[in-house]
Amino acid sequence: MNQNTLQETAQAMVAPGRGLLAADESTGTIKKRFDKIGVENTEPNRQAYRDLLFTTPDFEKHTSGVILFEETLFQSSLAGQPFPKLLASKGVIPGIKVDAGAKPLPFGKPEETITEGLDGLRERLVKYREAGARFAKWRALITIGNGAPSYNAIQSNAHALGRYAALCQEAGIVPIVEPEVLMDGDNTAEVNEEVTTWILKETFQQLYFQNVLLEGIILKPNMIVSGIKCPTQAGVAEVAERTLRVLRRCVPSAVPGIAFLSGGQADELATAHLDAMNKIGNLPWKLTFSYGRALQAAAQKAWGGKNVEAGKAAHLHRARMNGLAALGKWDKSLEKA
Repeated sequence: MNQNTLQETAQAMVAPGRGLLAADESTGTIKKRFDKIGVENTEPNRQAYRDLLFTTPDFEKHTSGVILFEETLFQSSLAGQPFPKLLASKGVIPGIKVDAGAKPLPFGKPEETITEGLDGLRERLVKYREAGARFAKWRALITIGNGAPSYNAIQSNAHALGRYAALCQEAGIVPIVEPEVLMDGDNTAEVNEEVTTWILKETFQQLYFQNVLLEGIILKPNMIVSGIKCPTQAGVAEVAERTLRVLRRCVPSAVPGIAFLSGGQADELATAHLDAMNKIGNLPWKLTFSYGRALQAAAQKAWGGKNVEAGKAAHLHRARMNGLAALGKWDKSLEKA
Protein backbone atom coordinates (compact mmCIF):
# COMPACT_ATOMS: atom_id res chain seq x y z
CA MET A 1 0.00 0.00 0.00
CA ASN A 2 1.42 3.35 -1.06
CA GLN A 3 -0.08 5.77 1.42
CA ASN A 4 1.01 8.86 -0.52
CA THR A 5 -0.69 7.65 -3.70
CA LEU A 6 -3.91 6.86 -1.84
CA GLN A 7 -3.95 10.28 -0.19
CA GLU A 8 -3.17 12.11 -3.43
CA THR A 9 -5.94 10.29 -5.27
CA ALA A 10 -8.46 10.90 -2.49
CA GLN A 11 -7.61 14.60 -2.43
CA ALA A 12 -7.97 14.83 -6.22
CA MET A 13 -11.41 13.21 -6.01
CA VAL A 14 -12.68 16.09 -3.88
CA ALA A 15 -10.87 18.91 -5.67
CA PRO A 16 -12.66 22.28 -5.23
CA GLY A 17 -15.68 22.65 -7.47
CA ARG A 18 -15.52 19.09 -8.78
CA GLY A 19 -17.36 15.91 -7.83
CA LEU A 20 -18.06 12.34 -8.93
CA LEU A 21 -20.36 11.08 -11.65
CA ALA A 22 -21.91 7.77 -10.57
CA ALA A 23 -22.33 5.98 -13.92
CA ASP A 24 -22.13 2.52 -12.37
CA GLU A 25 -25.70 1.33 -12.92
CA SER A 26 -25.94 -2.42 -13.33
CA THR A 27 -27.43 -3.84 -16.51
CA GLY A 28 -30.75 -4.33 -14.71
CA THR A 29 -30.82 -0.84 -13.23
CA ILE A 30 -29.98 0.95 -16.46
CA LYS A 31 -32.76 -1.01 -18.16
CA LYS A 32 -35.23 0.76 -15.88
CA ARG A 33 -33.74 4.12 -16.92
CA PHE A 34 -33.80 3.22 -20.62
CA ASP A 35 -37.37 1.92 -20.43
CA LYS A 36 -38.51 5.38 -19.33
CA ILE A 37 -37.04 7.00 -22.45
CA GLY A 38 -37.89 4.22 -24.90
CA VAL A 39 -34.33 2.98 -25.49
CA GLU A 40 -33.60 -0.73 -25.82
CA ASN A 41 -31.21 -2.05 -23.17
CA THR A 42 -28.44 -3.46 -25.37
CA GLU A 43 -24.68 -3.32 -24.90
CA PRO A 44 -24.19 -0.99 -27.92
CA ASN A 45 -26.82 1.41 -26.50
CA ARG A 46 -25.20 1.34 -23.06
CA GLN A 47 -21.82 2.01 -24.69
CA ALA A 48 -23.24 4.88 -26.75
CA TYR A 49 -24.87 6.45 -23.71
CA ARG A 50 -21.72 6.26 -21.58
CA ASP A 51 -19.77 7.65 -24.54
CA LEU A 52 -22.15 10.63 -24.56
CA LEU A 53 -21.45 11.29 -20.88
CA PHE A 54 -17.67 10.92 -21.08
CA THR A 55 -17.20 12.94 -24.27
CA THR A 56 -19.27 15.90 -23.10
CA PRO A 57 -17.05 18.96 -23.71
CA ASP A 58 -15.87 20.61 -20.46
CA PHE A 59 -17.63 18.17 -18.12
CA GLU A 60 -14.19 17.52 -16.64
CA LYS A 61 -14.16 21.08 -15.27
CA HIS A 62 -16.81 19.99 -12.76
CA THR A 63 -16.12 16.23 -12.56
CA SER A 64 -13.11 14.77 -10.77
CA GLY A 65 -13.95 11.09 -11.25
CA VAL A 66 -16.45 8.63 -12.72
CA ILE A 67 -17.68 5.44 -11.05
CA LEU A 68 -17.93 2.79 -13.76
CA PHE A 69 -19.82 -0.49 -13.99
CA GLU A 70 -17.53 -3.46 -14.71
CA GLU A 71 -18.81 -3.73 -18.28
CA THR A 72 -17.95 -0.09 -18.93
CA LEU A 73 -14.45 -0.36 -17.45
CA PHE A 74 -13.54 -2.78 -20.23
CA GLN A 75 -15.41 -1.02 -23.03
CA SER A 76 -14.07 1.57 -25.45
CA SER A 77 -15.50 4.83 -26.68
CA LEU A 78 -17.20 5.01 -30.05
CA ALA A 79 -13.90 6.40 -31.36
CA GLY A 80 -12.09 3.28 -30.15
CA GLN A 81 -10.30 4.56 -27.04
CA PRO A 82 -10.70 2.52 -23.82
CA PHE A 83 -13.02 4.44 -21.50
CA PRO A 84 -10.50 4.56 -18.59
CA LYS A 85 -7.86 6.09 -20.91
CA LEU A 86 -10.39 8.54 -22.33
CA LEU A 87 -11.32 9.74 -18.85
CA ALA A 88 -7.70 9.92 -17.68
CA SER A 89 -6.81 12.00 -20.74
CA LYS A 90 -9.34 14.59 -19.53
CA GLY A 91 -7.96 14.58 -15.98
CA VAL A 92 -10.93 12.56 -14.74
CA ILE A 93 -10.12 9.63 -12.43
CA PRO A 94 -11.68 6.27 -13.41
CA GLY A 95 -13.31 4.25 -10.63
CA ILE A 96 -15.25 1.00 -10.38
CA LYS A 97 -18.24 -0.38 -8.48
CA VAL A 98 -17.09 -3.62 -6.86
CA ASP A 99 -19.97 -4.88 -4.72
CA ALA A 100 -22.26 -7.64 -5.95
CA GLY A 101 -25.48 -6.06 -4.73
CA ALA A 102 -27.65 -6.33 -1.64
CA LYS A 103 -29.24 -9.63 -0.67
CA PRO A 104 -31.68 -10.47 2.18
CA LEU A 105 -29.97 -10.64 5.54
CA PRO A 106 -30.16 -14.25 6.84
CA PHE A 107 -32.67 -14.59 9.68
CA GLY A 108 -33.22 -10.84 9.65
CA LYS A 109 -36.21 -8.67 8.95
CA PRO A 110 -37.57 -9.00 5.39
CA GLU A 111 -36.59 -5.41 4.54
CA GLU A 112 -32.98 -5.74 5.70
CA THR A 113 -30.07 -6.64 3.44
CA ILE A 114 -26.37 -7.38 3.46
CA THR A 115 -24.17 -6.32 0.55
CA GLU A 116 -22.24 -9.20 -0.99
CA GLY A 117 -19.10 -9.38 -3.11
CA LEU A 118 -16.17 -9.90 -0.73
CA ASP A 119 -15.35 -13.37 -2.04
CA GLY A 120 -12.71 -13.00 -4.74
CA LEU A 121 -12.53 -9.23 -4.31
CA ARG A 122 -8.77 -9.20 -3.74
CA GLU A 123 -8.17 -10.81 -7.14
CA ARG A 124 -10.76 -8.62 -8.90
CA LEU A 125 -9.15 -5.46 -7.54
CA VAL A 126 -5.83 -6.39 -9.15
CA LYS A 127 -7.62 -6.80 -12.49
CA TYR A 128 -9.50 -3.51 -12.08
CA ARG A 129 -6.34 -1.57 -11.26
CA GLU A 130 -4.57 -2.98 -14.29
CA ALA A 131 -7.53 -1.77 -16.38
CA GLY A 132 -7.12 1.77 -15.02
CA ALA A 133 -9.39 2.03 -11.97
CA ARG A 134 -7.93 4.17 -9.18
CA PHE A 135 -10.86 4.12 -6.76
CA ALA A 136 -13.76 1.80 -5.96
CA LYS A 137 -17.25 1.93 -4.49
CA TRP A 138 -19.17 -0.40 -2.17
CA ARG A 139 -22.75 0.43 -1.17
CA ALA A 140 -24.43 -0.78 2.02
CA LEU A 141 -28.20 -0.27 2.33
CA ILE A 142 -29.90 0.49 5.65
CA THR A 143 -33.70 0.46 5.84
CA ILE A 144 -35.87 2.39 8.30
CA GLY A 145 -39.29 1.04 9.32
CA ASN A 146 -41.08 -1.95 10.88
CA GLY A 147 -38.48 -2.17 13.62
CA ALA A 148 -35.55 -1.75 11.25
CA PRO A 149 -32.69 -1.25 11.35
CA SER A 150 -31.55 -4.00 13.65
CA TYR A 151 -28.14 -4.16 15.29
CA ASN A 152 -27.39 -7.16 13.07
CA ALA A 153 -28.00 -5.14 9.89
CA ILE A 154 -25.91 -2.21 11.11
CA GLN A 155 -23.00 -4.29 12.34
CA SER A 156 -22.93 -6.71 9.39
CA ASN A 157 -22.91 -3.98 6.77
CA ALA A 158 -20.37 -1.86 8.64
CA HIS A 159 -18.06 -4.87 8.99
CA ALA A 160 -18.32 -5.59 5.25
CA LEU A 161 -17.51 -1.95 4.46
CA GLY A 162 -14.41 -2.20 6.64
CA ARG A 163 -13.19 -5.42 4.97
CA TYR A 164 -13.82 -3.98 1.49
CA ALA A 165 -11.98 -0.74 2.31
CA ALA A 166 -8.94 -2.60 3.64
CA LEU A 167 -8.74 -4.79 0.52
CA CYS A 168 -8.98 -1.73 -1.71
CA GLN A 169 -6.13 0.06 0.02
CA GLU A 170 -4.03 -3.10 -0.09
CA ALA A 171 -4.44 -2.98 -3.89
CA GLY A 172 -3.60 0.74 -4.09
CA ILE A 173 -7.22 1.72 -4.75
CA VAL A 174 -9.07 4.45 -2.83
CA PRO A 175 -12.30 3.07 -1.33
CA ILE A 176 -15.51 5.07 -1.41
CA VAL A 177 -17.30 3.99 1.76
CA GLU A 178 -21.05 4.24 1.19
CA PRO A 179 -23.40 3.42 4.07
CA GLU A 180 -26.75 4.59 2.67
CA VAL A 181 -29.80 5.07 4.87
CA LEU A 182 -32.66 4.75 2.41
CA MET A 183 -35.26 7.50 2.12
CA ASP A 184 -38.11 5.20 1.01
CA GLY A 185 -40.12 5.19 4.25
CA ASP A 186 -42.44 7.50 6.16
CA ASN A 187 -39.88 8.44 8.82
CA THR A 188 -39.04 11.98 9.84
CA ALA A 189 -35.68 13.62 9.31
CA GLU A 190 -35.11 13.27 13.06
CA VAL A 191 -35.31 9.47 12.80
CA ASN A 192 -32.99 9.53 9.79
CA GLU A 193 -30.52 11.53 11.86
CA GLU A 194 -30.56 8.92 14.63
CA VAL A 195 -30.06 5.99 12.26
CA THR A 196 -27.37 7.72 10.19
CA THR A 197 -25.45 8.56 13.37
CA TRP A 198 -25.60 4.89 14.36
CA ILE A 199 -24.36 3.49 11.04
CA LEU A 200 -21.59 6.08 10.69
CA LYS A 201 -20.27 5.46 14.20
CA GLU A 202 -20.26 1.70 13.62
CA THR A 203 -18.67 2.08 10.19
CA PHE A 204 -15.75 4.16 11.46
CA GLN A 205 -15.27 1.72 14.32
CA GLN A 206 -14.95 -1.09 11.75
CA LEU A 207 -12.58 0.95 9.59
CA TYR A 208 -10.39 1.34 12.68
CA PHE A 209 -10.49 -2.39 13.42
CA GLN A 210 -9.48 -3.13 9.80
CA ASN A 211 -6.51 -0.69 9.92
CA VAL A 212 -7.93 1.45 7.12
CA LEU A 213 -6.06 4.68 6.40
CA LEU A 214 -8.70 7.38 6.83
CA GLU A 215 -6.67 9.89 4.82
CA GLY A 216 -7.07 7.52 1.86
CA ILE A 217 -10.86 7.08 1.75
CA ILE A 218 -13.87 9.07 0.60
CA LEU A 219 -17.13 8.86 2.54
CA LYS A 220 -20.35 8.72 0.52
CA PRO A 221 -23.25 9.16 2.95
CA ASN A 222 -26.90 10.08 2.61
CA MET A 223 -28.15 13.51 3.56
CA ILE A 224 -30.50 13.79 6.53
CA VAL A 225 -33.77 14.10 4.64
CA SER A 226 -37.30 13.02 5.49
CA GLY A 227 -38.60 9.71 4.14
CA ILE A 228 -40.44 10.27 0.87
CA LYS A 229 -43.69 9.05 2.46
CA CYS A 230 -43.39 11.38 5.46
CA PRO A 231 -46.22 13.95 5.39
CA THR A 232 -43.89 16.72 6.60
CA GLN A 233 -40.72 17.18 4.57
CA ALA A 234 -37.67 18.87 6.07
CA GLY A 235 -36.69 22.08 4.28
CA VAL A 236 -33.33 22.80 2.71
CA ALA A 237 -31.96 24.66 5.74
CA GLU A 238 -33.03 21.89 8.14
CA VAL A 239 -31.49 19.18 5.96
CA ALA A 240 -28.21 21.09 5.82
CA GLU A 241 -28.11 21.70 9.57
CA ARG A 242 -29.01 18.12 10.53
CA THR A 243 -26.57 16.61 8.04
CA LEU A 244 -23.65 18.73 9.21
CA ARG A 245 -24.46 17.98 12.84
CA VAL A 246 -24.24 14.24 12.19
CA LEU A 247 -21.03 14.55 10.19
CA ARG A 248 -19.33 16.70 12.81
CA ARG A 249 -20.21 14.12 15.46
CA CYS A 250 -19.23 11.02 13.49
CA VAL A 251 -16.63 11.71 10.79
CA PRO A 252 -12.98 12.19 11.80
CA SER A 253 -11.25 15.23 10.36
CA ALA A 254 -8.62 12.93 8.81
CA VAL A 255 -11.12 11.99 6.07
CA PRO A 256 -10.29 14.17 3.02
CA GLY A 257 -13.79 14.58 1.74
CA ILE A 258 -17.45 13.64 1.75
CA ALA A 259 -19.19 13.03 -1.57
CA PHE A 260 -22.93 12.80 -0.99
CA LEU A 261 -25.27 10.42 -2.74
CA SER A 262 -28.49 11.96 -4.01
CA GLY A 263 -30.62 8.99 -2.93
CA GLY A 264 -33.56 9.68 -5.21
CA GLN A 265 -33.81 13.42 -4.56
CA ALA A 266 -34.97 15.64 -7.40
CA ASP A 267 -32.06 17.06 -9.41
CA GLU A 268 -32.31 20.65 -8.27
CA LEU A 269 -33.09 19.76 -4.66
CA ALA A 270 -29.94 17.64 -4.37
CA THR A 271 -27.98 20.62 -5.69
CA ALA A 272 -29.67 23.03 -3.26
CA HIS A 273 -28.92 20.81 -0.25
CA LEU A 274 -25.22 20.52 -1.16
CA ASP A 275 -24.96 24.25 -1.74
CA ALA A 276 -26.62 25.07 1.59
CA MET A 277 -24.09 22.97 3.49
CA ASN A 278 -21.13 24.54 1.73
CA LYS A 279 -22.52 28.02 2.38
CA ILE A 280 -22.44 27.22 6.12
CA GLY A 281 -18.76 26.33 5.70
CA ASN A 282 -16.05 26.09 8.39
CA LEU A 283 -15.78 22.31 7.92
CA PRO A 284 -12.80 19.95 8.38
CA TRP A 285 -13.48 18.06 5.15
CA LYS A 286 -14.50 19.03 1.62
CA LEU A 287 -18.14 18.46 0.71
CA THR A 288 -19.02 17.50 -2.85
CA PHE A 289 -21.32 15.24 -4.85
CA SER A 290 -21.33 11.66 -6.09
CA TYR A 291 -24.64 11.70 -7.92
CA GLY A 292 -26.19 9.22 -10.30
CA ARG A 293 -29.76 10.07 -11.23
CA ALA A 294 -29.39 13.68 -10.09
CA LEU A 295 -26.67 14.14 -12.73
CA GLN A 296 -28.00 11.83 -15.42
CA ALA A 297 -31.81 12.01 -15.50
CA ALA A 298 -31.93 15.23 -17.51
CA ALA A 299 -29.28 13.97 -19.92
CA GLN A 300 -31.12 10.70 -20.49
CA LYS A 301 -34.38 12.48 -21.18
CA ALA A 302 -32.77 14.96 -23.58
CA TRP A 303 -30.85 12.21 -25.37
CA GLY A 304 -33.71 9.75 -25.80
CA GLY A 305 -31.41 7.46 -27.76
CA LYS A 306 -31.08 9.94 -30.63
CA ASN A 307 -30.18 13.53 -29.71
CA VAL A 308 -26.56 13.27 -28.56
CA GLU A 309 -25.87 17.01 -28.46
CA ALA A 310 -28.97 17.73 -26.36
CA GLY A 311 -27.93 14.97 -23.97
CA LYS A 312 -24.45 16.44 -23.62
CA ALA A 313 -25.84 19.93 -23.00
CA ALA A 314 -28.12 18.65 -20.24
CA HIS A 315 -25.27 16.66 -18.68
CA LEU A 316 -22.92 19.65 -18.69
CA HIS A 317 -25.55 21.90 -17.13
CA ARG A 318 -26.17 19.59 -14.18
CA ALA A 319 -22.44 18.99 -13.71
CA ARG A 320 -21.83 22.75 -13.67
CA MET A 321 -24.69 23.39 -11.21
CA ASN A 322 -23.34 20.79 -8.80
CA GLY A 323 -19.79 22.05 -9.23
CA LEU A 324 -20.99 25.48 -8.10
CA ALA A 325 -22.87 23.89 -5.19
CA ALA A 326 -19.65 22.17 -4.11
CA LEU A 327 -18.20 25.68 -3.75
CA GLY A 328 -21.29 27.14 -2.08
CA LYS A 329 -21.80 29.40 -5.12
CA TRP A 330 -24.99 27.97 -6.60
CA ASP A 331 -28.15 30.02 -6.97
CA LYS A 332 -31.55 28.92 -8.22
CA SER A 333 -31.50 31.65 -10.88
CA LEU A 334 -28.55 29.89 -12.55
CA GLU A 335 -30.80 26.96 -13.43
CA LYS A 336 -32.35 29.04 -16.21
CA ALA A 337 -29.00 29.91 -17.78
